[in-house]
Amino acid sequence: MDMVWGSRRDVQAELARCRAARARQRAEHATACAEQQEILAASVGGELHRHLADAYRRSAECHLSSARLQEAYAERMSAWGGDETSRPRFMTCVAEACGTPSAALTLMNADHGQLSVAASDDPSRTAQDLEFVLGEGPAHDASVSGRLVAASGRTIERRWPAFGPALTSLGIREVLTAPLRTEGSCIGALAVFDPGAGPGTADTLTVIADALTRTVLLGPDADPELYDGADHRDCVQQAAGMLSVQAGCRVQDALALIKARAFADGQAPDAVARQIIDGTLKLAQGS
Repeated sequence: MDMVWGSRRDVQAELARCRAARARQRAEHATACAEQQEILAASVGGELHRHLADAYRRSAECHLSSARLQEAYAERMSAWGGDETSRPRFMTCVAEACGTPSAALTLMNADHGQLSVAASDDPSRTAQDLEFVLGEGPAHDASVSGRLVAASGRTIERRWPAFGPALTSLGIREVLTAPLRTEGSCIGALAVFDPGAGPGTADTLTVIADALTRTVLLGPDADPELYDGADHRDCVQQAAGMLSVQAGCRVQDALALIKARAFADGQAPDAVARQIIDGTLKLAQGS
C-alpha cells in the first residue's frame, strides 16, 4: 500500500513540475514577444504593436500564474504522507494564491447548470452545493454576466434571497467570484469566500481565473479534472433519470425533487443521489 500511494504521489508531483516548467517556458516566450512588439511600437509607432504587446504581457502573466500554482501543488504532493483524508487539493493552492482558505471552481454547461465542482475545503464545497440546489448564487451570476460578482454582509442575503441566508449560516461573510471566460463564451466561475480587504484582491482573482481557464482547464497541458479533484454531477443526473422512471415524471422534475430533498435534509445533492441509486432512498410514491 505504501508503494501505491508513494508512486501516485511521485507521479502527480512530477507531472505538476513538468507542467510548471512548460508554463514558465511559455511565459518567457510571451515576454520576449511582448518586448519585441514594444520595440516596434516605440520605433515605428502604431496601435497594433501596442495592442499585441499588451496581449503578450497578459499571456505571460497567465502562464506565470499557472506555473506558480503547479509548483505549489507539486510541493504539497511531495510532502504528502499518504493519508487520503489529508490528500493535497489543487484548489487549496488556488485558494492560497487568492489570499483565502476557501475557493471553489465550477464548470457549467451552456444553460449555466453545474457540470462539475472542485473546492479547497468543506465550506466552499457546501456553498457550491447550495447554488446547485437553490439555482442562484455568485457563480451562476458571474457565469451568466461574464463579469466579476462581489457581495458582502447583508448584501449577500438581499441579492440571493434563498442562497444568501444559507451561505451566511456557514459563517461566510463575503464572496468574490470571477467568470472563466473564453472567446465569446464562459465555461464557469471561480469563487473565493472571505477573501479579505486587500487592494489587489479582485485583480488577483481575475488573473488566477484567466490562468485556470487558458492554461489549466484548456490549452496543451489541460487537466479539467484538476488532479482528480473535480467532482462531477454525473451521479445526480443518473439518479434523476432513475427517479423519473420510478415516479413517471420528467427528468427536470425528478432533479428538482432531489434538490429539494437535499436542501430539506441538509445533505449534499450527490449524497441523496447515491442513496437513490443504491436503493436506500425512495422518493417516488409506491416504489
